[in-house]
Amino acid sequence: MQARAIKTLTVGETLSSVLVRPNTGRARVLRRCRCSAALDDPRNQGGNLPLLSLLRRWAAAVGLCAALLTAQRPATAADFTRIETIVVLYPENRSFDHLYGLFPGANGIGNAGHERTAQRDHDGSVLPYLRVWDIDGKPDPRFPELPNRPFRIDAPPVGLSADQVLLSPIHAYYHNIEQINGGRNDMFAAMSTVGGYTMGYFDGSQMKLWRWAKEFTLADNFFMGAFGGSYLNHQYLICACTPVFKDAPPSMRARLDAQGKLEKKPGSPSARDGAVETYTGGLGGQVTPDGFSVNTTQPPYQPSGIPPADGGPLELADAKGTQRLGLPLPPQANETIGDTLSAKGITWAWYAGGWKAALADGTRRPSEKRAVIYTRENNAINFQPHHQPFNYFARFAPGTADRDSHLKDGEELLRDIDAGRLPAVVFYKPVGRFNQHPAYTDLVSGDAHIADILDRLRRGPQWSRMLVIVAYDENGGFWDHVPPPAGPGWGDRWGPATRIPAIIISPFAKHSYIDSTAYDTTSILKFITVRFGLEPLAGVREKMGDLSAALDLH
Repeated sequence: MQARAIKTLTVGETLSSVLVRPNTGRARVLRRCRCSAALDDPRNQGGNLPLLSLLRRWAAAVGLCAALLTAQRPATAADFTRIETIVVLYPENRSFDHLYGLFPGANGIGNAGHERTAQRDHDGSVLPYLRVWDIDGKPDPRFPELPNRPFRIDAPPVGLSADQVLLSPIHAYYHNIEQINGGRNDMFAAMSTVGGYTMGYFDGSQMKLWRWAKEFTLADNFFMGAFGGSYLNHQYLICACTPVFKDAPPSMRARLDAQGKLEKKPGSPSARDGAVETYTGGLGGQVTPDGFSVNTTQPPYQPSGIPPADGGPLELADAKGTQRLGLPLPPQANETIGDTLSAKGITWAWYAGGWKAALADGTRRPSEKRAVIYTRENNAINFQPHHQPFNYFARFAPGTADRDSHLKDGEELLRDIDAGRLPAVVFYKPVGRFNQHPAYTDLVSGDAHIADILDRLRRGPQWSRMLVIVAYDENGGFWDHVPPPAGPGWGDRWGPATRIPAIIISPFAKHSYIDSTAYDTTSILKFITVRFGLEPLAGVREKMGDLSAALDLH
């Protein structure tokens, strides 16, 4: 009788009523995947299928539905709270292909077809060769004529090395837009002050940071947040915003043609013969015609490239400015990541190498020669004021509590790492000598410095719950073959721009992994915002990733 009872139960009743509680999600899934159909063989109508055969079919159906249940079960949400400390290290001026174009498995130079490598002249024709320009925009006799394609800087026929101080291509807002040329990336040589040198790259395999990238996650689809140089991209790191300078004088504004490009002089040569000549020289046009500050402009507070006024407050830049640097930027009021962190009571700090020395140097009387700011004389640290984005904001003016609480010296970073006192969010800017910026420092010194910081963080007491992001600020004018994302939710008037290296380092980072998710500088802000439940900043791009694809937080 017992066997007969089992044999005469309908399969649907057996699975839905006996194995699974009715009205549950799993019961609904079981019914949806039609396990009963897998068992309701016509031969079983009236209970005529042999019991052993029925049980075998029943077991097979249960296995099938269990697999379907597993497949339909929603993934566990990433637990961002497992990360308690976020550290951002921000070196300088290198594109992805320039440093990581030979990285195994990454989207590097080997993936760049001819249409992404061949450089064009101003008239659209393909250049027959590449030439490197000297400071006067003429052929540099130190460099041979080169084929129109990427070349190794550290191999013949160029044969330079990463421990040398080398050329720095112009890296400015309007130049960068024209170089990218709608994603074709074929105007880098023509719109560069160094011509074809912009196509040079290194074999980075001997770099210490390359080894960190091999151990953890290398992001090979990470773009600088804004077109241009360090100044604007530091602003994008903290506020995803472009500074406003509505009253900038005409001398600071870019002169554009009818297409919105830098207006070229009538005698501007072909890119085969010399460097481009525009009416907007020097810093590349600091301010747009409608009053946004896009190229290097000095902070209103010391340390600034503009000394104090004679007889004026020593902690302020002279409001009259200088002929070369223009006027200082008016104090800004845009909302920053510092504001949103402070609003939630989250601890944070911007640590800058040489900050205290630069403060002392900046508050000298204007008649005294500076020894730290924008100088390499006597092996100086070469502090760069335009790399200090919070120093442009009224909230962090001299004498404010926020300045004292959040703007700190690089030596304090080292002490705080060792003591386990790092705040929840850390930004670290290496001083000029160690930031890898061409023209005033080399690659090797900065590589060693940043690797030392990483080693120290890994030995520190906060490592087990830490995320470290090493992201370059911008491309330094160097070519890269991948077009930046564009379109609604991906880009806007200000960016994103050329692809740059970024390494995601953490006990939670995927190991020996290449993450090809589309990111830009604002992705760092997005991750911080999600992790701490902050009010989002308006300029963070909706469709860019939040770095979570590089992490295992489940």
